[in-house]
Amino acid sequence: MVMTGKTDPLYLLLISVHGLIRGHDLELGRDADTGGQTKYVVDLARALALREDVERVDLVTRQIIDPNLSADYGEPSETLQGKANIIRIAAGPDGYFRKEELWDYLDIFADNLLQWLHQQPRMPDVLHSHYADAGYVAIRIAHLTGIPLIHTGHSLGRDKRGRLLAMGLHGDMIEQRYHLSRRINAEEDILANAELVITSTHNEIAEQYELYDYYHPERMVVIPPGTDLDQFHPPNGSEENTAFNDSLARFLNKPENPMILALSRPDVRKNITTLIEAYGECPDLQQLANLVIVAGNRDDIREMDEGAQSVLTDILLLIDYYDLYGRIAIPKHHSQEEVPAIYRLAASSKGVFVNPALTEPFGLTLLEAAACGLPLVATENGGPVDIIGNCHNGLLIDPLDKQALAEALMTIISDRQQWQTFSENGLANVRQYYSWQAHAENYLNAIKPLLGQQMPLPKISRPRISLRYQDRAIFSDIDQSLLGNPEGLQEFARYIRDKRRHFFFGIATGRRLDSALAVLKKHRIPTPDVLITSLGTEIYYTPHITADTAWARHIDHYWNPGAIRRIVGEIPGLTLQPKSEQSRYKISFQYNSDIAPPPDEINARLRHEEQVVNAQLSFGQYFDIVPVRASKGLALRYFAQQWNIPLGKILVAGGSGADEDMMRGNTLAVVVANRHREELSQLDELERIYFAQQPHALGIIEAIEHYDFFNNND
Repeated sequence: MVMTGKTDPLYLLLISVHGLIRGHDLELGRDADTGGQTKYVVDLARALALREDVERVDLVTRQIIDPNLSADYGEPSETLQGKANIIRIAAGPDGYFRKEELWDYLDIFADNLLQWLHQQPRMPDVLHSHYADAGYVAIRIAHLTGIPLIHTGHSLGRDKRGRLLAMGLHGDMIEQRYHLSRRINAEEDILANAELVITSTHNEIAEQYELYDYYHPERMVVIPPGTDLDQFHPPNGSEENTAFNDSLARFLNKPENPMILALSRPDVRKNITTLIEAYGECPDLQQLANLVIVAGNRDDIREMDEGAQSVLTDILLLIDYYDLYGRIAIPKHHSQEEVPAIYRLAASSKGVFVNPALTEPFGLTLLEAAACGLPLVATENGGPVDIIGNCHNGLLIDPLDKQALAEALMTIISDRQQWQTFSENGLANVRQYYSWQAHAENYLNAIKPLLGQQMPLPKISRPRISLRYQDRAIFSDIDQSLLGNPEGLQEFARYIRDKRRHFFFGIATGRRLDSALAVLKKHRIPTPDVLITSLGTEIYYTPHITADTAWARHIDHYWNPGAIRRIVGEIPGLTLQPKSEQSRYKISFQYNSDIAPPPDEINARLRHEEQVVNAQLSFGQYFDIVPVRASKGLALRYFAQQWNIPLGKILVAGGSGADEDMMRGNTLAVVVANRHREELSQLDELERIYFAQQPHALGIIEAIEHYDFFNNND
């Protein structure tokens, strides 16, 4: 498929994997995964779809079929409006999981999404991933299609880990709960591969992305999200006739007093307890204003997740400790549709909106409040710096300084002229700086220079006359799966010959072509139909050993072998292997673990030197570097696309870490029993990976029988 030119209407694919995403009644604040990001991506899709230069916008998320949730989240597709749709892709078990539990299913998500894309009339012009999990998926799609990747992080793992450590949490506990190492590695890969990173604030670039090895501010652009000005507007009187307003009466002795409004999910990072302490320790503020905390929805705190339960319990204990009854309200329920009216209620009372979060990546609620005429008091850490800097409608505070927080609130509420100035500034400047129309305009201006720079892989017409019965495939590496048991290898060879008309037999190896062919001949292994050699950098088809030149052109992206040899050659403990182990797109080193730094440090060095590659340590002694678009798994998926073979009908066998990306996702996989099995032990719990009891070729036969491979038509 050919990329559209810059003047053609665009097809934009937004990817946001986790959370509860639908076009109406967003359940914001239900949990930590259903916050500002879900609203952001829905509003972005709608805004882009209104543009004449956009043909289609698809917002892709995970399909969730859960009896405890609305059936909306299980619908395969949903029309947002006009040209914008929500597309839901299955990945892993049907139920709802928090984002930290989804990592093992992202390869399945990527495989299913790629299959869906190939069913569409054309490929997207741009992939835009949101958060690290979506970036992980989008990289795999981009590597196989050549579509430009842009990314929005929303929050970053290195920043989060630093904050959690500062709160006193132990590193092992953080890793167990949040899987931050996996997330941070994904974020490094995203920054290495994204053509453009869209951020909401300058602070995000300077203080958060700067923590990463692959930090390139020239590839980053600040485009703050917009606000729906039809929904968020100054008070008009209707807000007083709402169920939410009625609910406040049972909490407050003087409901007519100005309202200090805090609206966020019950998350420790939102720092609600410090706000209550500041209010509780300032009698003058208590006399002047009521404190209203809207912290998500709850029926029974005891049934909520541990984090929300802890925050809400602390809130109730502080209310009792400071004896704030009659001056503080903490309603149990509100709907998303009521949120604009809640802001307007606070504005009509001449109140203030406060965001005391420890850090706030952007602060969408600040814009919504400002659009309703509310002055702001907000954390000085993160996005509020830009928002208040542009809008001149409030005060920044140190979120850990209770006295400063109370004084800022007092300053605005007690000075009516100051309140009026901040209110009017917010109304005018939100319209100027933070409309979705302006966002969409700036967004498209930023991405259009990327279009046409990369070409997707062509769909090559393959002669299938002699192979028309082959609707499945078996791929194996050589050394760790086939060799090592001569009797088992003979039995496997008979298997191949007996069933040859019904499947492709493929080899996926780190060896060069000449070495692979010599070993196959020596051990009398039947000639494969396809050979993926040199760790996925070369693909050949028999019987004439025809090279797939389209694949070679595709993986040449970013490849700079001279620079790689220079950089790695300066690292102790790494020496080039003999020329017989090198190829055009594979550079192989001997790795001495007694001297060499850990692989992560080597990768960091390569990233610092702007080398975007795929590096792999195998068997603890071989360090191989190939182009970023090359791996056994990517080459295997390219083959499957070209020959129209579903991944669920491909059995792959491997025994080392170099085989892992072949085995994740929708392929059927077997780890044969051999001494390197521990390199793949992290795959133990994945359903589509079978750990054989038999070693080498016997393990492959065991897996064929386990999967009932030749009778399996799923």
